[in-house]
Amino acid sequence: MTDSTKPAVLFVCVHNAGRSQMAAGYLRALAGDRIDVFSAGSEPGNAVNPAAVAVMAEEGIDLSGATPQILTTDAVRQADVVITMGCGDACPIFPGKRYEDWQLTDPAGQPVDVVREVRDDIKGRVEKLIASLG
Repeated sequence: MTDSTKPAVLFVCVHNAGRSQMAAGYLRALAGDRIDVFSAGSEPGNAVNPAAVAVMAEEGIDLSGATPQILTTDAVRQADVVITMGCGDACPIFPGKRYEDWQLTDPAGQPVDVVREVRDDIKGRVEKLIASLG
């Protein structure tokens, strides 16, 4: 799943259709191949939220091909950093992992201006994450 010479980050949200997909998209775009990036959810939706796809496209990040994935214990085990999106998803806890919970507004059903605010909040958090990972 990962190249052991670089950190692996797993973003988790229940449906893996909005916040976690936006965070993964930013991390891939901003960190390039320096960090392995994954996202998943305990109850993945059928598709990524169209509003999330649209606002990320405004930033030049294409999420149109992204697909919600099921959260597995192996995914958590292989990640160095596990970030939940404030959506109450529970992850298995493994020693030596870094866990964070980003309290973020759920973009589902929100007007585009709110989805943009969530996107911008995520971008700032991802930039800080990259800096913390060196």
